[in-house]
Amino acid sequence: MNIAIVGVGLIGGSIGIRLKQTNFCKKIIGVERSELNQQKALQLGLVDEILSLDEALKSCKIIILTVPVDAILSLLPNLLDKVTDQVVIDMGSTKTNILKLISEHPHRGRYVAAHPMAGTEYSGPEAAVPGLFKDKMMVYVEAFKSDEDAFELADALTDQLEMKTSFMNADEHDMHTAYVSHISHLTSFALALTVLEKEKSQGRIFELAGSGFQSTVRLAKSSPDMWTPIFKQNRTNVLEVLEEHIHQLQKLYSKLEKEDYEGLHKLIKKSNKIKRIIK
Repeated sequence: MNIAIVGVGLIGGSIGIRLKQTNFCKKIIGVERSELNQQKALQLGLVDEILSLDEALKSCKIIILTVPVDAILSLLPNLLDKVTDQVVIDMGSTKTNILKLISEHPHRGRYVAAHPMAGTEYSGPEAAVPGLFKDKMMVYVEAFKSDEDAFELADALTDQLEMKTSFMNADEHDMHTAYVSHISHLTSFALALTVLEKEKSQGRIFELAGSGFQSTVRLAKSSPDMWTPIFKQNRTNVLEVLEEHIHQLQKLYSKLEKEDYEGLHKLIKKSNKIKRIIK
């Protein structure tokens, strides 16, 4: 069995590394628009060969889409037009618009919507790392609409990645990811912009940047080519969580402005309850 990975960056490349370790498939085919990334993927051994999408479709049983979500929206309908018994797995971070787009497609059953809750702030083939997915969560979205054999093959691949599994509908998935993933990136982007603005007048500010700042702002290094489409496709949910986040910031601002340190202490203590969720 051959597998095609469309978009050989952090996620696609890390899948390639792991599948090579497990010998899950005979050959891993890379489909990559950037010639530089094609060369890197081959040099790093993330894939065995580079082909066009049409060529890969003819020789592969599984096609994994690990490109930005706007590219998935563009590629998926035409790709499903051409499949016969192949399985197409989309690993994008938003699902509602994608699933609406192909909901009535005659080959809908050959498609599995999945989202690996794993990643780093880096991008490109050189960002791929072994073990990226181990013990992380793979979310299947509307899995009941996939053909049984298609889902079983996708789930076998998830087993190779050593991931846990969860099942959600599209709206539930997009809302939850807005709260636990997308807002984290927006907050990090905002913090980076705040500090960069201050750096204009206080050039030595980064000399004091310790581990706390680094861990909070590291996501600001994430690719705008990946994250702008995510915010666009999940706009309604992201705006909702962003509104609540701004509200909480305003509460903290108000306590500090009014020198209500007892109230500030209570808000911080309340936030500590997150320890029940994140150990």
